[in-house]
Amino acid sequence: MNTYFNYETLKFILHDVHRMNDILKGDRFKDIDSDMINILLDGVKDYCDKELFPIFREMDEKPAYYEDGKIHVHPKVGEVMTDFGEMGLIGGHFDEEFGGMQLPHSVINAAYTIVSTANNNMSGYPGLTTGSASLITTFGSQELKDTYVEKMLTGQWAGTMCLTEPQAGSSLSDITSSASANEDGSYNVKGQKIFISGGDHEFTENFIHLFLARIDGAPAGTKGISLFVVPKMKINEDGSLTPNNVKTIADFQKMGQRGYCTTHLAFGEDGTTQGWLVGEENRGLKYMFQMMNEARISVGRDATAVSIAAYHASLQYANERTQGRKLKKSGKKDASNDPVKIIEHADVRRMLLFQKAVSEGALALIHEASSIHDRGYQAEGDEKKNLHLLLELITPIAKTYPSEKGKEAVDNGLQILGGYGFCTDFILQQYLRDVRIMSIYEGTTGIQSLDLLGRKIPMDGGKAVQLLVAEFQKEMTRAKAHENLAPYADKLAGGMKTIEGVLGKISGHAMQGEFEKYLADATPFMQIFSTVVIAWQWLKMANTAQEALSSGELTYSKEFYESKIHTMKFFYKYELSKIEGIANIFNDDKFLTLQLENELII
Repeated sequence: MNTYFNYETLKFILHDVHRMNDILKGDRFKDIDSDMINILLDGVKDYCDKELFPIFREMDEKPAYYEDGKIHVHPKVGEVMTDFGEMGLIGGHFDEEFGGMQLPHSVINAAYTIVSTANNNMSGYPGLTTGSASLITTFGSQELKDTYVEKMLTGQWAGTMCLTEPQAGSSLSDITSSASANEDGSYNVKGQKIFISGGDHEFTENFIHLFLARIDGAPAGTKGISLFVVPKMKINEDGSLTPNNVKTIADFQKMGQRGYCTTHLAFGEDGTTQGWLVGEENRGLKYMFQMMNEARISVGRDATAVSIAAYHASLQYANERTQGRKLKKSGKKDASNDPVKIIEHADVRRMLLFQKAVSEGALALIHEASSIHDRGYQAEGDEKKNLHLLLELITPIAKTYPSEKGKEAVDNGLQILGGYGFCTDFILQQYLRDVRIMSIYEGTTGIQSLDLLGRKIPMDGGKAVQLLVAEFQKEMTRAKAHENLAPYADKLAGGMKTIEGVLGKISGHAMQGEFEKYLADATPFMQIFSTVVIAWQWLKMANTAQEALSSGELTYSKEFYESKIHTMKFFYKYELSKIEGIANIFNDDKFLTLQLENELII
């Protein structure tokens, strides 16, 4: 059996830590139970073992490429789209009226975690199709739903999101793609889009692009952006398909995720390209944020998955590789003794524990976000609003922490292999190349950090932060019931105090209208805030593990639960302690990164 992740840990986080059975009590999920969920996940794991993990390295060695006007990808991509449609992984969480199973988002994210640990090149193809179809069902007309959604959820058609343009990058207010209204209600669209993940290949007959553009005469900036459905192939009245003049210009060749195509598309350059408005004019960016926020959590999930897979690869190596000898009490090595497995060396164990702490802590956070989303389906009134605020606050962290710390964790895994880690014979170098893109996808770390500090922290008068603090307090109260965990409740309280101190230090700049100073160190603030959030998740896991040990009601081995508690202690000692050093950045009144009259970066 392939050991690219720990299935027990996934189920522990899903069912025990985040209490899936409580989520299933609502009307939306009344036909779902834990046994059904486990059967689905068992099937996904079996599929990944047989179909996806065996071709993971092959997809890297034979990457997607552009030739003769077409994007060529691994033949398995077409099979996966069909198989995932049949398994319910594309439309599993959709309403039954669209052919969905109304599965919790938590379950779908658990399934995709397995997929991405097995082969992170593959998950984006069906995943973006899910997001595109979801956007259509939420904001599109009935005609758009009837025309596109069914075939997207079966995997027959694929979906994409087309935001980025060559001249604009992440600055969506500067996009220039245009749309002109036709008498029949359609629009002629024109423009180029770059970095379009899964944007074209020969194994799917149609691609449904969610395309941002400005309607003629629209206001400048983000207020003038509208959203359109632009299919690669138009659908005729008899169901046949006609080219819609969506031209593939190139595929970007990447250092990682080489089996996942990234296309450059041109719309309306070689003839008329038709699109259909989604929702109302000039509200496109607001609509697109639904898909973008879902995609940000998905990127965090995939980064988490890569770091999990890398951990298990380096753990396996550490358990097999012999090198060096144990020190005697004198401090000297005895050359007559046999070399030991490197997992016996403290520094190797430190790197392994770091990988485990980061990857499993990130996995818990992804499922925290999913759980909040699922609870929001069934909530009403103030509870629904509060869950929405909490999810808004957690989303940039759920994207950033796994991607930033994930690449650090994978790098530690490569270090464990020493020189072999740097060689293509071993898989760690591929994981490191793959994970590097995650902090760039769907808004870079800098953008997520600005979002957290500039928008989410002050949101609704700071209500979201208050709600998060209340969640921290719940776990601190649980921890104080156990003598061995009570000190860590105090450490978490100390982390909260550090955040409070930093915000107190910089909030004056915002009050005085000095927003550049307020936001200048948004990324270090993200480092502090996200570390405390992961500390909360680790305390939550440790509480759950300790309660199982205390009650004697063990689903897994005694060592399994003890491992969670041990890793929590490691995280608090080696990671949470770092935030005080980062906080010192904010105690220095010099703003060295702001542009001065005389440029000093030369």
